Amino acid sequence: MNALNRYFSLHRLLAIIVKEFIQMRRDKLTFAMMVGIPLLQLTLFGYAINSDPKHLPAVVVAHEQSEFTRSIVAALRNTDYLDIRSATVSERDASEMLARGEVQFVLTIPPDFSRRLIRGERAQLLLEADATDPSATGNAIAALQQISGSLLRHDLRGPLAARQTAEAPFELVIHRRYNPDALASYNVIPGLVGVILTMTMIMSTALGLTREVERGTMENLLATPVRPLEVMIGKIMPYVIVGLVSMAFVLTAARWLFHVPFIGSLPLLCAVILLFIAANLVVGITVSSLARNQMQALQMTFFFFLPSILLSGFMFPFRGMPVWAQWIGEALPLTHFMRITRGVMLKGNGLAEIWPDLWPLLLFMLVMMALGLGRFRRTLD
Repeated sequence: MNALNRYFSLHRLLAIIVKEFIQMRRDKLTFAMMVGIPLLQLTLFGYAINSDPKHLPAVVVAHEQSEFTRSIVAALRNTDYLDIRSATVSERDASEMLARGEVQFVLTIPPDFSRRLIRGERAQLLLEADATDPSATGNAIAALQQISGSLLRHDLRGPLAARQTAEAPFELVIHRRYNPDALASYNVIPGLVGVILTMTMIMSTALGLTREVERGTMENLLATPVRPLEVMIGKIMPYVIVGLVSMAFVLTAARWLFHVPFIGSLPLLCAVILLFIAANLVVGITVSSLARNQMQALQMTFFFFLPSILLSGFMFPFRGMPVWAQWIGEALPLTHFMRITRGVMLKGNGLAEIWPDLWPLLLFMLVMMALGLGRFRRTLD
């Protein structure tokens, strides 16, 4: 028995286990990350993720007001896939709302729709979809095509009963705007710009600054005549340059390898990229000021990155998430940056169109800069 205790002892093993629990209790931040990350994953994947979005915002451009028009609008209001916001908008306003991302669909009823329908001619309805994210519109388009044959069953009676044929009495013309072929690369590549910047900028800044403090080299640096503000700017600038080089590579590959169209202004996109880089860098600075070591910095970075990639609309349709998840997503900079990137690249949006997503990004950067730089400066002082 004594010989066995020399190699293995349950008493010594229990002592080590107790010691680790005590250490874990003292390191409250790491323990919170260990418990919080699985709970976050369970909540997001269990409740927030939905690959079949419904109640998508839509408007109707009605060039005529007839019983058939009213029946079509009423039938669409009763579907689970569309949420008709207005049935009285003009073509120009509808096109602008589609470009800004305010609506997902625009249904246009031509002025001769009723006349052609009564005469037995092949009337047409135009359904325009914002197809920058094919997964957000694919199921809705398929459902509308299936129910189009029954939209006017109630109205085609009496003398018009002959119009009730096996196929729909009208043709539903689908126009997938900004992505006619429904290519996933048109949606993924512009979004990947924001994902790469979020991951690299926050992680590199947080780990780099935490490593300096952990190894004591930050104290040696502050012993020189360099001021704290100069230290912060000097630490940030290399990451800004690396981020710009990475984005130049990604945008070049998007254009020449994946053939993603670039319709908008390159200087405007570069200015937004600089703003987004700054926003992520101040998040990394905030993380480094809170973390005691590199492991904690990595855990906190992952705690921020996971909701960003899942709730921003990069992997799953944004409008398919519940309202509470959309509120969280609206507070994340990646959500607005991806909308801007896709809008500039695929839609040719200018400053006026991207402003609704630009000011939240700017506000996030200013708030995080006030918190992060202020706390980090106190740490250096």
